[in-house]
Amino acid sequence: MVAAAALAVLDPEVVVTMVLASVFGLLLGAIPGLTATMGAALLVPISFFLDPLPAIGAVIAVATSAIFAGDLPGALLRIPGTPASAAYVDDAHALTLAGRARLGLGVGLVSAVVGGLIGVAVLTLAAPALARFALGFSSVEYFWLATLGLSCAVIVSEGTVLRGLASLFLGLFVACVGVDTVAGHPRFTFGSTDLMGGVSFIPALIGLFALSEIIRNLSSGAALSDSAIPPQVRGDPRDGVVRTAGRHWFGIVRGGTGGTLIGALPGAGADIAAWIAYAVAKKTSRAPERFGRGSTEGIAEAGAANNGALAGAWVPALVFGIPGDTITAIAIGVLLMKGLQPGPTIFLFQPQLMYSVFAAFLFANLLLLPLGLLAIGAAKRMLTVPQRVLLPVILLFCVVGSFAVEGSIYGVVVMGVFGVVGWLMQENDIPLAPAILGIVLGGMIEFNFVTSLLKSDGDLMVFVSRPIGAVLAVVTIIVWSAPLVALVRGRARRAASTPELSAAGPPATPRTPTD
Repeated sequence: MVAAAALAVLDPEVVVTMVLASVFGLLLGAIPGLTATMGAALLVPISFFLDPLPAIGAVIAVATSAIFAGDLPGALLRIPGTPASAAYVDDAHALTLAGRARLGLGVGLVSAVVGGLIGVAVLTLAAPALARFALGFSSVEYFWLATLGLSCAVIVSEGTVLRGLASLFLGLFVACVGVDTVAGHPRFTFGSTDLMGGVSFIPALIGLFALSEIIRNLSSGAALSDSAIPPQVRGDPRDGVVRTAGRHWFGIVRGGTGGTLIGALPGAGADIAAWIAYAVAKKTSRAPERFGRGSTEGIAEAGAANNGALAGAWVPALVFGIPGDTITAIAIGVLLMKGLQPGPTIFLFQPQLMYSVFAAFLFANLLLLPLGLLAIGAAKRMLTVPQRVLLPVILLFCVVGSFAVEGSIYGVVVMGVFGVVGWLMQENDIPLAPAILGIVLGGMIEFNFVTSLLKSDGDLMVFVSRPIGAVLAVVTIIVWSAPLVALVRGRARRAASTPELSAAGPPATPRTPTD
């Protein structure tokens, strides 16, 4: 069975289709605003003319390559190409400014490949068991999972905890805009039909990271400069990458495994997996002060979690027909279009196809390594372009990406507003990452919180009545209370080291002899 699946994937039609889809994914993911989901959706019309395996293989390949490609503009220009890349964009860009962009991108590439391979292994060996575990999650467990994800905002934010919380609450407020998903009541829409659907996340992301950088360069006069943005990048992308990735092997394995488990939860996805993995890496690091300033440790673990979550999302999709994320929702549509019904019966009636899908995952991740190295080598040319030429091109891509998400000028307006907001936040040393996290998780927290209360007739004990929910609640409380405990201990330590001047009185003033 396994040999037959491998031979099926090595069929020339499948190989050519997946190679072309991988190249398409690299190009798409490198453009801010054009996500892996959009790439998978664009392949649907083409899949009409393909057999089931090449069609599914193309979706897998474009998602795998697009998730990594989002690191390219993030590292070179501080503009995350995909939402999953936003977790470690500051570290990747800091390495670029230090002339080590290829090291950061190389570590991200190796981590993505290894994380993807871990996800494939878990998907192949433990898909049914993981699916049963994921289906055991109710709205209570999802509420605590999202709340635990919010704690990452305090951990990953630079500067004071207060500024990180301010940024987080701004993101949560933005997530409240639109029609309430439970009661159907519009909030903060001001009569606008565009705001009824909420603030679009992708244009907001582009505005906060990309447009704010352009405004910052304009305000400083750098946009008219003939110089390139970062210093010259040195060396080969393989130099030091293997050694650095080997130093972080435990974090890569932990990120790939954790990303796969989070990806197996319907609705979680690579974005949440990346943030949680980055926060865990910072919390357990021996040098947490380097995070946000060029740490390869965070890039390695979060990069592995990204691609691990992609494979994990296919667990509920294949075993029970429940999409783990938007990409697997598209894949389920492709399978149905081919006359195949995802679910337990597909393993009975189409076992070779399922093993071929697993083999396609393996091939897509192995294919990412050489294509990713080529993409890193080609991306260096972006660094030699003068800012007065590069920044207008970046702005054009930002406008196109924001317009493509909504299909209207509304997305461009959202990008413009958040560009100004992001610039003001940077000018006042308020971190951007917690705001993004609040926008991503705000709706999920509210929906599951209200749903849980409705199911329990308002009984708050429902949040600790289930074993998994109770464990997540304890972990969340510990994580949220850690900064407060550290603050109290710090004040107590300073108070103990301060001499009690009140008891001793003021020091005596020496008397000078008088004539």
